[in-house]
Amino acid sequence: MAATALAATPSPEPASGEPYQLVRSLQAVQDGIARGDAAAHRRHPALIRQIGEKLLAADPNVWSNPQNGQAVVIYLLSGGAPQIVRKLPRDRMSVDERLFNGALAYVEGRQDEAREILKDVKPRAVPSSMSGHIALVLGALLANSDAPAAIERLDEARLLLPGTLVEEAALRREIGLVGQAEDFDKFEFLTLVYVRHYGNSVYSGDFWQRFSSALTRSSLAFDERRFSRLSAMLEQLDRASRLKLYLGIARTALIRGRLAVARLAGEQALPLSGDGNTDGERARFFRAAARALTDDYEGGLAELKTVDKSKLPERDVPILNATLQIMFDIRKPTTGSVAENPPPTPARLDLSPSAALLARAQKQLAELDLLTKDRRP
Repeated sequence: MAATALAATPSPEPASGEPYQLVRSLQAVQDGIARGDAAAHRRHPALIRQIGEKLLAADPNVWSNPQNGQAVVIYLLSGGAPQIVRKLPRDRMSVDERLFNGALAYVEGRQDEAREILKDVKPRAVPSSMSGHIALVLGALLANSDAPAAIERLDEARLLLPGTLVEEAALRREIGLVGQAEDFDKFEFLTLVYVRHYGNSVYSGDFWQRFSSALTRSSLAFDERRFSRLSAMLEQLDRASRLKLYLGIARTALIRGRLAVARLAGEQALPLSGDGNTDGERARFFRAAARALTDDYEGGLAELKTVDKSKLPERDVPILNATLQIMFDIRKPTTGSVAENPPPTPARLDLSPSAALLARAQKQLAELDLLTKDRRP
């Protein structure tokens, strides 16, 4: 999904000296991972172990230096082993009790306890060496309970440690939250920042997975006025991923009655799919259904009739059947006078694929009879 990875650069050995120097070497390797250094990623677990061993072997006197106590917190939040940290002389360390205990609770999976310990911590008031890491943790801890606050903390993490794995991780977490909030402008901004700075990241696959999930679970993709901007973002994905997303968008748009988007997404999916295969048939179906229900009844219906049902997934067949039924009933002659109320538009159709789909669609067609007034020859 990302561009070609950067050439791997040699990863530094853990520095000798005080704990904060060891942790700086770890951060350098992690920043290389964010830039796409696969060799650094492979070496990362061994480096974590080596630094842990050096921390255990450190002279007890080094822990009076506040930088070293802060380094332990960073080590924990950078993948360090909590069992190592628990063996260190905690009583000798000069470090904020809340940050130490909160970080330990977080990495040990005690999320509620970590959230309670860190709830009043302001990342910008924390020593600069730890501030971005703490902001990232708070963003993760608040994601399920207070999404706006989580987004604020992740914004802080990005601003406090730009160009690092912390910023890269914050972007990956934040893209899903912004998607849930349906803030398209910020969603686009975060995507472009990620592509520009971390498109080669070893973890880019996780970013695009979260990106895709946010699109399909929100309404971000279903406004035709910004479809061109959405397509520009999707160009960053590989062909298979783009096809999957366009088909998902087209199907959901059709079900939701966002017919212009269903048509656009179907058209984008067609050249990405093969002729006569399942993906190609689905793309043609979604495009044709949207055409028939909007401004091209004849062309859309003709194309719908040629769609090979046997090549569609089982879950799409009821939608095709209901759409065809609607098209045929639109052409049935009507009797009686025209109602005073304006007719519902096709965009209001509920094409939800359930067992009662066709029955509901047929019931709605009684209200759609007036559409035939304009479409009959």
